[in-house]
Amino acid sequence: MAEIKVATDATFEELVLKNDKPVIVDFWAAWCGPCKMVAPEMEKIAQKYEGAVDVVKVDVDANPGLSRAFNIMSIPTIAFFQPGQQPMGVVGFRPMEQLESQFGLSQYAKSQKA
Repeated sequence: MAEIKVATDATFEELVLKNDKPVIVDFWAAWCGPCKMVAPEMEKIAQKYEGAVDVVKVDVDANPGLSRAFNIMSIPTIAFFQPGQQPMGVVGFRPMEQLESQFGLSQYAKSQKA
């Protein structure tokens, strides 16, 4: 199973901003129902793009600095960070296929699985 890293206010810069690979960040909270629906989609993405795209989770309750820094007003918020570009994000539950399309992930796929 591909690893999903957990970022904190202290580790976010190292895991995401200084990463040489694209990173998908799941801003979530334990009490958030839709966040629980997003978790399996993040696992699928981590598996499919292992080695090409990192997946990182941020608990907004435990890391208020990141929520403020990225103006996270609603969760789940899924953000896509590409090296040298402004992050883009979507709010609310999205299936893996929608996230792939929205963030243009197909260019990072190792192989297209049917």
